[in-house]
Amino acid sequence: MQYAFLIYTEPAYIETLPETDRETAYADYSALADDPRCVEAARLQPVETATSVRVVGGRTLMTDGPFADTKEVLGGLCLVEAADLDEAVEIASGIPAARFGGVVEIRPVVRP
Repeated sequence: MQYAFLIYTEPAYIETLPETDRETAYADYSALADDPRCVEAARLQPVETATSVRVVGGRTLMTDGPFADTKEVLGGLCLVEAADLDEAVEIASGIPAARFGGVVEIRPVVRP
């Protein structure tokens, strides 16, 4: 089954880490990308580059920035193949953001 990992962190959290933690985090993200269960992974541009779109009354409204003003922002995503939720949780627990104050939301992917 495929699961989407939505990785939420404080903006630029990784740059605030001590150098050894930062190097470990980069190595862990590289290991995740190299894991054969990882179908795709992407780091997102900073939240300041976001554009939110809504359609209200037939009019398209664009707003600079994210949909919600929160402490944590969506910083990346990953699509993995896992046998079940337990395996997905095991993979997600290795994501540095989960260890350094962020959160990884796991969602099963629905295919038509």
